[in-house]
Amino acid sequence: MSVALRERREELELVAAEAERARAGSGRLVLLRGATGTGRTALLEAAAEQAEAAGMRVLRARCSPDQTSVPFGAVFQLLAHGPGFDSAAGEDPDPPGTPPHRGRPARLWRLLRGYADEAPLLVAVDDVHLADESSRRWFVEAVRRIDRLPVLLVVTERSQYDIDPPADGLVHTLSPALVRTRTLAPLSAGSAAELVRSALGRPVPAEWVDDCVRAGAGSPLLLRALLDDLGGSAPEDAPAALPDNCAALYPGSYAAAVSWWLDSAGPTTTEVARALAALDDEEDDENEKYAKGDGNGDRNGDRKGNGNGEGGRGGPMGADAELLARMAGADPARVPGWLTAMTGLGLLRPGPGGRPRYAHPLLRDAVLSSWSGALRQAAHHRAAEAMLRRGDRAQAVAGQLLRSAPVGQEWATGVLLDAADLAVRDDRSDDAVAFLRRALDEPMPDARRSVVLTELGSLEYATVRSTAGIPRLAEAMRLPGLPRDRVRAAVALGTALARQGEARTAIDVLRGLEDQHLTGHPDLVRTVQTASALLSDHDPGTRREVYRWLRETAERSPRLVGTAGQALLVRYEATAGLTSAASAMRRIRALLARPADPLAEGFLLGTAAAVAQWADQLDEAERLVRRGLAGQRPSLLHPMHLALLNVRVDIAAARGAYAELLADPGALSPVAGRPDPVNAQAHALIALVETDRTEEAAALADGFDLQNPYDSWELNRFLYARGVLRAATGDPAGALGDFLECGRHQSARDVVSPVVTPWRTASAECHLALGRPRQALALAEEELRLATVWNTPRVLGRALRVLGTATGGRRGLELTDRAVRLLRQGSDGASRGTAEAASDGDGTVAPGGEPVDTELIPALIAQGRGLTAAGERARAREALREAAERAERLGAVRMRAAAEAALREGGARRAATARTGSGSLTASERRIAELAAQSRTNMEIAELLHLARRTVETHLTSAYRKLGIRRRAELGAALTDAGSRSGSGPDRDRSLDRRGTQP
Repeated sequence: MSVALRERREELELVAAEAERARAGSGRLVLLRGATGTGRTALLEAAAEQAEAAGMRVLRARCSPDQTSVPFGAVFQLLAHGPGFDSAAGEDPDPPGTPPHRGRPARLWRLLRGYADEAPLLVAVDDVHLADESSRRWFVEAVRRIDRLPVLLVVTERSQYDIDPPADGLVHTLSPALVRTRTLAPLSAGSAAELVRSALGRPVPAEWVDDCVRAGAGSPLLLRALLDDLGGSAPEDAPAALPDNCAALYPGSYAAAVSWWLDSAGPTTTEVARALAALDDEEDDENEKYAKGDGNGDRNGDRKGNGNGEGGRGGPMGADAELLARMAGADPARVPGWLTAMTGLGLLRPGPGGRPRYAHPLLRDAVLSSWSGALRQAAHHRAAEAMLRRGDRAQAVAGQLLRSAPVGQEWATGVLLDAADLAVRDDRSDDAVAFLRRALDEPMPDARRSVVLTELGSLEYATVRSTAGIPRLAEAMRLPGLPRDRVRAAVALGTALARQGEARTAIDVLRGLEDQHLTGHPDLVRTVQTASALLSDHDPGTRREVYRWLRETAERSPRLVGTAGQALLVRYEATAGLTSAASAMRRIRALLARPADPLAEGFLLGTAAAVAQWADQLDEAERLVRRGLAGQRPSLLHPMHLALLNVRVDIAAARGAYAELLADPGALSPVAGRPDPVNAQAHALIALVETDRTEEAAALADGFDLQNPYDSWELNRFLYARGVLRAATGDPAGALGDFLECGRHQSARDVVSPVVTPWRTASAECHLALGRPRQALALAEEELRLATVWNTPRVLGRALRVLGTATGGRRGLELTDRAVRLLRQGSDGASRGTAEAASDGDGTVAPGGEPVDTELIPALIAQGRGLTAAGERARAREALREAAERAERLGAVRMRAAAEAALREGGARRAATARTGSGSLTASERRIAELAAQSRTNMEIAELLHLARRTVETHLTSAYRKLGIRRRAELGAALTDAGSRSGSGPDRDRSLDRRGTQP
């Protein structure tokens, strides 16, 4: 059965029954109504063939718009081939006053009766709605007379809801007793799918079939045209899904069928259909989300839907109807009905939120394909204006402006810039770039254009490619603008240039601005000087020059360098080994207490965060990072924005949060278009080593060609990280080369303190592995001297540990013991806090320093090895077991393996159970911990178990340590933990570009 006759059995049976009645001498009218493309013509032809087979004579007429001006044109088609037609259809006009039953209509009626006298007739008239008015009146009059004749009149009539109200139908004035009416429904999805499969002749994927069914929209016309274009192709020689545009179809039957469907609907309906297609032509899900009101606000402002998605000014369909009417210049009262009707036919489907959408992108594209670009742009312009008037979100209005020609009015500029600002806040940089580019097509003053270019250049640098934004930023610098805006543009351009290895050019840009445009603005001059100092970190020679000038100026007049400049000097002294952590933090906190210019505050906070992190004040550093990032606009290139993100990564590394460091996929492979490594990748490399993923670490390290690297502080950090990898994989000579190269680069920048990368201690360990104790001892002693200046447990404990190993003997063991004691001040403000938590208090740990397990664990291993060598095996096992427990809790697989290897070397048996987590608890510890988790006090537990209160507290202290918790409230969750903890943390937002500015 053909496509058009699927599911038409009832209609054919009706015509057959009426034909039998007509042959018996009682005729009637059968009206077959349906929308365009539902197969009316094919059904009429099938009915005619059925009648001929039953012995009836068939008279046919097909009406068209071209014949509406020819009186009786449709009737002439029916009767043109019989005898007496010429006289019946004579051209002589009927005399005035001739009754309707006389003259030409009467002659034509007599001719029809003559045909009926010869044989029963089936009169088939296709598209009677297009018949001329004279023929329509004749047909109506004929229906009133054929009830006693062997004549069956079968006509088809288009009955589709259009925007323009239709004329009265043929049967408008006829009695229902004279007419049998059938309305043709669209094909069901099941029948359409069966037809697609049968057309291809072999099994095909269900998804492909479903695509065809949706593109056919229940219309035999569209489905047949689509199958003709596909030519029987199956997914094995065609894409897995239908294309989304008609250009991929040949010979174009489908697009032609859709075009004919639009022509049949009339010009106003066509305009509305195209307007809907234009609104539905969204390029990405984010724009679609805001257009539908699924984002952070509702597309329709305060309008509320009626809940059924089918109308009402506030519902999705009602809102679209209003907009479509404005775009197409149509009657807004009829558009909702058209949307409902088209949804019922299957051409539209409710999308998310109830918004009507075309059933398939191919159908939408076919509707748009015959629309010129200029008309489409004009429609989007009208849509934008209409959406603005009704108060839609800026993103939705701007989405229409992206597809329109330049408007040339200020409102368009404002909408696009507002949309860009919201996109930046929603972290949708690609959308922001599109809005800003489009905004440049609209009129705006040069000063405002400079601001837009600065932001656009910053975003393009970050999201397109590293060189893309520089021309925009250079253009922003050439335009006139407010001094503060010019400083932002210069800082952004300088940041981009410095990261391209052009630090001197970047500083020249800033100095040129200072000399020419900032007279009378001392606060902006200070900001430019601070930015110059920060950007100089990308070039060792420039860095020395800039900091020399900064120190000399600060000595003469501290006010000239400002609070941010003075903080940079504190940072410089910290890395140069000229100040202690305590002194540096006192000065930094004093600077933070002073009022700061908003433009310079980011520099101050970023610098303060870096110093706090080096001073092991990690919580304070984290607060400063959050505060600094909150005050930054991430869409503007700014050296301190990226530095803040790098400090956050450094904090995670200091805490041994390996899972957090490895959570960012960008940290595990080279950045596209960037041959040199960044800070996050250096830390990820060490995290891979510590979690015993050395193969992945080697792949990451091999992804960079460091033969002719761009000299930067991040290169130094990566060299150190690669040295750690090589040392861990049994290549102490290669590791030593990396550590010494790192040291040479750092020394060239006046960075000698171990607060950044402890290359001396790492080199000393390599010398020991290579059998060179004298060289190791010299490096370790120098490291201890510099660590003593900075004087924090982390750097001092690390230096003491390596010096103890290099020294050996009883003196070496004393140094290692001292390292362990110092490092416990950080990690076991922990032990003291745990003991307090085991009491009946609130369990909050008293201030005792930041955890430094990443250094305490290797110190404990070194202590254990020293004690084993001294014959103190019991103490050695205690230290090594503690090291293994801490390493397990941290997720430091490599260090745990080292601790357990040292235990075995000392004669200890291999641990049969977990050392940490709920699985490591003894029966007594678990029983007491479970009772404590039920909110029982220590005294209640002691009485219940017949124990001393001190015994309860001792067991709880041990349980807290094994579970890695510090508060009584954490017991419940910790007891259900599987035991293995990794240093994880919350996911962190990543920078537009990870290349920050650290020394």
